[in-house]
Amino acid sequence: MTTTPMSADEYKARTARSHKLLLWFAMMSMTMMFAGITSAFVVSKSREDWMKDFQLPSAFYFSTLSIILCSICIHLAKKAIHKDNRSATTRFLLLTLVLGIAFVFLQFVGFNQIVEEGYYFTGPESNIATTFLYVIAVVHLAHLAGGLISLLVIIYNHSKQKYNSGQPTGIELGAIYWHFLDFLWVCLFLFLYFFK
Repeated sequence: MTTTPMSADEYKARTARSHKLLLWFAMMSMTMMFAGITSAFVVSKSREDWMKDFQLPSAFYFSTLSIILCSICIHLAKKAIHKDNRSATTRFLLLTLVLGIAFVFLQFVGFNQIVEEGYYFTGPESNIATTFLYVIAVVHLAHLAGGLISLLVIIYNHSKQKYNSGQPTGIELGAIYWHFLDFLWVCLFLFLYFFK
């Protein structure tokens, strides 16, 4: 039985499919983890010590806007690389990075606002509601750190001219992950807003 060797294009397509499949599995596992945390949040709302009058900090609203803009910018970077527009791709990748860093900064501003209101995440003065908020936000920030690291790798590879309209896989994977992070945070934000 003879086998015909794969062409370079077939190999690239197969590798891209494999990487995308692995990313989808990782995102599904992350989604399941957050489903578990939010389920525990809902169950814990029946506790007598649950804080009823808690308001989300204003910085969380701005961080939500920031991560939505991240998603838009990386989508535009993906469109630009498909047109072989290297300068636009660079510009949108750098904007995504800046907005991602702004999201992290605004999350910490939000944590400070919560503490300034007298709500603590740990210790004898903490409350189960704020602890859940802290866990949800910190776990999302950990996943976002992975997104920022991957974005730095994408920017580096782009600077080395590894991406073009025929080989956009790295940017496509980054865009899928950032859209996931955006969607996940918006869902978490709406969950916390309506179910606090």
